[in-house]
Amino acid sequence: MNLRSSWVLETGQTREDTRLTQIGATNALNPVQVRSGVLPGSYDGKYRLSGFWMTGASAMAATVSEGRAVIQGDISQGAYPVALPMAQQVAFVEGDAQYRRIDLVVLRIYDRLYEGTRNEAVVEVIQGQAGPTPKAPLAPPRSLPLYEVTVPIGASAGNGGIPWNTSLKDLRTSVVSAGGILPVEGAVTPGAYPGQYQDVDLPNSQLQRWDGGKWVAYPQALGGIVPTSVSTSTPGTYNGQYRATTAGPLQRWTGTAWAPAYPGPYFNDSLDAGYTTSTTYVSALVERTTNPLTVSFVAPESRQAILAFGSRMELALATGTTGIASSAYMCVRVTQGTTVHRELEDELAAMASKSADPTDAFSVSSTQRLHSLTPGLTYTVTAYYRTSNTNVRAWFDNTFIQVTPQY
Repeated sequence: MNLRSSWVLETGQTREDTRLTQIGATNALNPVQVRSGVLPGSYDGKYRLSGFWMTGASAMAATVSEGRAVIQGDISQGAYPVALPMAQQVAFVEGDAQYRRIDLVVLRIYDRLYEGTRNEAVVEVIQGQAGPTPKAPLAPPRSLPLYEVTVPIGASAGNGGIPWNTSLKDLRTSVVSAGGILPVEGAVTPGAYPGQYQDVDLPNSQLQRWDGGKWVAYPQALGGIVPTSVSTSTPGTYNGQYRATTAGPLQRWTGTAWAPAYPGPYFNDSLDAGYTTSTTYVSALVERTTNPLTVSFVAPESRQAILAFGSRMELALATGTTGIASSAYMCVRVTQGTTVHRELEDELAAMASKSADPTDAFSVSSTQRLHSLTPGLTYTVTAYYRTSNTNVRAWFDNTFIQVTPQY
């Protein structure tokens, strides 16, 4: 057989056997055993894993390419390094007349110290059982699965054979030396010790570190910003962790979800004009279809936010009324739930005044600081309006509120 192994033959192990198979690949699986797998690498450096690649050679035969691997036995048996220096063909039995079957191609160690009468390393096809819902056979002891091969009903050399482009399922896993970064192929398995690293392939290519319970993306483990290559469905690893987004703004892990790292500014406006003749503050304007105008925001950790509000104001005298000086006021009330955080005051209002009879219009606004907020709580800002005289309609148009949290 072409497959070479060290320390299987009782006699006859050559120096060439030893040189080919001393590969130093011993990724830890536990304190005693190592991970079974194929050594990574390709001739042109474009692929992670070229060793033991399998392709169709004829209707019922396939070619297994050269490669090197480690096969771990039971906990007291040790690890077997193997090497296939030249490609080898494997043949498959013809398909069943009624059902499909799934065969398993493995690298296998026969060691009569533990089983049977042979001492040999082989590339072998384990034939599956045909049936309505066929399953691949279990891998025998001291073997490394390479491929599952689906054999169609009645497949034979004279009947089309095995469709190699659709019948192969790659089961190969990789292995590197102790402490090396493992290029992951196939299923991701748990790490063996905290601080172990692996490199995960597409679609979410990233370097990962085993933290003792799960694989953590390397930038996350360092407290860095999670890159956009990581799936948006991947949860954070600690509260306060940041991640980049393809749209640009940073997100922050709240413990249950990714949320904007720097929320805001919060804004609402109305381009619908309305008026009031009330001399006390009201939140609903006559002729405005949507009342009241409000903005809700989440208080930042700084406990502060910049508040801006304003409107285009117009003062119109009632018919038959002259010589009245008047003022229009816009102010806001800030609440947290049912608690008033900041009450209405004329001193805090945006105000427009006129001292003569003509109808005058003004665009006014005010910018103020909100403070003593409780971080994480939601506050609501509501606009209120009044006039200084019941005979004067105070009109408000293009009204807005904006809250910009301070970080």
